[in-house]
Amino acid sequence: MASVKIVLRTNYSKKNGTCPLAIRITQNRKTRFVFTGKYILPKDWDKNLCKVKRSYPNSARLNNFLLKKLSETENIALEADTANDNVSSKEIQKKVQRKGKNVSFFQFGAQRVKSKYLQGVFSVAKPDLSIMYNISEFLTHNKSENKQTVIDGIMQRRKERISKARKGEYNILDILKKEFSKNTTLYFEDINEPFINRFKIFCASYLGQQKRTITNQLMLIRTLYNAAIKDGIVDTKHYPFAGEKEKIRIGNGHKIGLTREEIERIESLGLEENTSIWHTRNVWLFAYYFAGIRISDVLEMRWYNFKDGRLFYTMHKNDKPVSLKVPDKAAAILEFYKADKQSKTDFIFPYLKKADQNDKRDMFVKARNASSLFNKYLKRIAAQCEIDKNLSNHIARHTFGNIAGDAISPLMLQKLYRHSDLKTTINYQANFIHKDADDALDAVLNS
Repeated sequence: MASVKIVLRTNYSKKNGTCPLAIRITQNRKTRFVFTGKYILPKDWDKNLCKVKRSYPNSARLNNFLLKKLSETENIALEADTANDNVSSKEIQKKVQRKGKNVSFFQFGAQRVKSKYLQGVFSVAKPDLSIMYNISEFLTHNKSENKQTVIDGIMQRRKERISKARKGEYNILDILKKEFSKNTTLYFEDINEPFINRFKIFCASYLGQQKRTITNQLMLIRTLYNAAIKDGIVDTKHYPFAGEKEKIRIGNGHKIGLTREEIERIESLGLEENTSIWHTRNVWLFAYYFAGIRISDVLEMRWYNFKDGRLFYTMHKNDKPVSLKVPDKAAAILEFYKADKQSKTDFIFPYLKKADQNDKRDMFVKARNASSLFNKYLKRIAAQCEIDKNLSNHIARHTFGNIAGDAISPLMLQKLYRHSDLKTTINYQANFIHKDADDALDAVLNS
């Protein structure tokens, strides 16, 4: 168990000579301190007995205060040790610092969103903020009011936020400070099974969300709850996702890719050069030719990513370095854009050329807007090619998996997909391997 002791930090003295009293936490030879907010002169401190001398006014009251803090810290250290054999002094320190601080769910969530935003992880910050708005709508909606009236109000507020964002009037940091940083309408202890069940019903009936979208809302709640437990804000006994309580299950929907014949239709489709739909076709095929690279990664590729007939880049999602041979068809697409090349640092495709490269948010917004544009034009391409599948940005990855089938070893597919775990690759590819099941069905019905 961690060693806990009250000490006087004489190396942090004030101008008046007083020094702070702190609780020293030592675990695995690593030490952390929690300051009590109390200061005394060194002459009033008994180092051997670890208590304030009688020479200090109200010494008895201050010693009682220190003993209480010491006892609380020892209890927290014991609970932490019991729950986790490898708990560090830093983790115990955090729990002690959080003790007694009533941090609400929204305040804690605002801290996470702010952190992600400042790190430039806008793809996490924005969805998390939207979910927090959904939870706020759930808490404040009038149950006695007409359902459609409530829905219309929610949609109107959402439209206003989107409109302000497009006009540049929507600053996430200001929104967090104004609407969530002081919001104490929900505490972690209030989030229990009945709360979650009511919230799921609200998401389905008022927000019109499907099962997977609702699951995403619950996953954020679970993430924040786990972090709050780790920081000592809420006790594990209140955790609503433990044991036989609420289970978050991610369903496996059907992943449908295109066939070789459908790919050939897209490749041979006559489109006017340098039009938006022509660029869309090029970007989508380029992603497919490299085993379904994410569209956002394709948009950020520059000429220096291509050397000696190979592509070298780092995936944004997991920071994994990737090196792949440039297929002939991908090389042909690159040839189209060489005429606009000014330097090695230029983007291959035109969508980020006008973005402020020093502004991560501007880069994110322009990439997101381009992705939305692609999905619109991909639907037109599907119609012109008489493809009755939902042609979208992400289906490039599904298409590669569908055509690969079981012809390529899982280990090689793992490398191409950049999966960390082989199990992920096997589960993913299972969506596209149907031969054994089809043969079994034929064996029974056609024997």
